[in-house]
Amino acid sequence: MKKYVLLCLSLLCLFNVAAFFETFNWVEPEQFKQWLEAKKPMILVDIQDKPSFAAHHFPGAIETNAFPVETDAERHRLDPAVATAKKSGQEVVVLCPRGGGGAKRAYDYLKAQGVPEKKLVILTGGVDKWPYRNMLEASK
Repeated sequence: MKKYVLLCLSLLCLFNVAAFFETFNWVEPEQFKQWLEAKKPMILVDIQDKPSFAAHHFPGAIETNAFPVETDAERHRLDPAVATAKKSGQEVVVLCPRGGGGAKRAYDYLKAQGVPEKKLVILTGGVDKWPYRNMLEASK
């Protein structure tokens, strides 16, 4: 029994260490605002659910409704964004409600589908914490 407990604790520590080394590229709101104002060419991949996207999103964002990006069906909703990103070669900004797990899963999926990681970033804090609300629009 002691060996089983020790084995379980060892595995738990191993998973925590792997999560610690997990890295993603992030963009802070102020920097992203500057990119938007400068009209920097980029692909905006919005994973918010349909009601949230309708209420507030960035102009020109690709609506995927992939949140929380946990199932194959949700991941495949990102496929049009993958095709656009691969064709354009532009930087890809993942926009999530809060910039957490859903954004990381979308980032990982885009990377696994061949979008270069050096072109991928996640908006820190997501759309919900975006401080420049006047830059968002609602669906008409």
